[in-house]
Amino acid sequence: MLGLIERGEAGLVVGTHAVIQEQVQFRNLALAIIDEQHRFGVAQRLALRGKTSGEDLEPHMLMMTATPIPRTLAMSYYADLDVSTIDELPPGRSPIVTKVVSEQRRDEVIQRIRGQLEQGRQVYWVCPLIEESEMLDLTNATETHAELSAALPGVLVGLLHSRMPVAEKKAVMSLFTSGQMGVLVSTTVIEVGVDVPNATLMVIEHAERFGLSQLHQLRGRVGRGAAASACVLLYSTGDAPRLGAGGEAPRQGGNERPHLSAAARERLKAMAETSDGFEIARRDLDIRGPGEFLGARQSGAALLRFADLAADSQLLAWAREAAPVMLDRYPALAERHVARWLGSRTDYLKA
Repeated sequence: MLGLIERGEAGLVVGTHAVIQEQVQFRNLALAIIDEQHRFGVAQRLALRGKTSGEDLEPHMLMMTATPIPRTLAMSYYADLDVSTIDELPPGRSPIVTKVVSEQRRDEVIQRIRGQLEQGRQVYWVCPLIEESEMLDLTNATETHAELSAALPGVLVGLLHSRMPVAEKKAVMSLFTSGQMGVLVSTTVIEVGVDVPNATLMVIEHAERFGLSQLHQLRGRVGRGAAASACVLLYSTGDAPRLGAGGEAPRQGGNERPHLSAAARERLKAMAETSDGFEIARRDLDIRGPGEFLGARQSGAALLRFADLAADSQLLAWAREAAPVMLDRYPALAERHVARWLGSRTDYLKA
């Protein structure tokens, strides 16, 4: 296959991150399409851009994602990316109600699962770990699988994680997609590429540990049919985030744990208040920062000496209009300006 790709005999190549490996070379790569762009790093996207045998050739690049990373969203403000937005749900999809719930109400969540199963629906329960870790106090997938199996007698509860053999993973997913399995306990391996319209409830354990992009992707596994769907974000502290419409304040009392961090609080609040991917990306940008436009860091402080993305939006609009005029009328001066401020780092603007 590598030979077919290098000779140009394979007109269309579909692959995973393996396509970026050094030994994969294209004869004349004209278009590179990256799905789930937020799962690729800057260096990986640049490497894919450079996979063509011609020195002066550079492919067009189309990047798709439901939740742009902060760096990408910030770059769209600078007009370095053309953006197309699909702002409507596909036909037949139902809106998803999101609730933020303390783990102290875990029994109520399990009762809610029973109700969904009685209606013939299916449920996802997502955990961040596979097995118990001495470093992190997190409920793990294997323990949750045992707990739900005991709490839901007569219901087939499956377990799915990345360490399972491929054949076993396929068998578990086949049982769930066919409707024979009522509850699927999983790690984040179901984040993309899983479409089960009959699944109407998503429970995310330790939601405060996940990033906004990942939470939004996981939530998207439900609401894929006409039936009403919900996503429950279980968090592991007794302190309730102050949420707007859509959030649910947990009950007080009991053994409370340390407060949520400010960033975790804002992430949960964003998930409860909106299901719009671009709005979530904007919140993520506010929380984490845009990262480096001329470097590989995809979040964090922008390291801009004077400008501010939010406060200087009018200045950015003026600059977008002025730049092509300068390039057209004074190309030599424009080139000197770019060389002075950007130098060899301009490649980073292409990723």
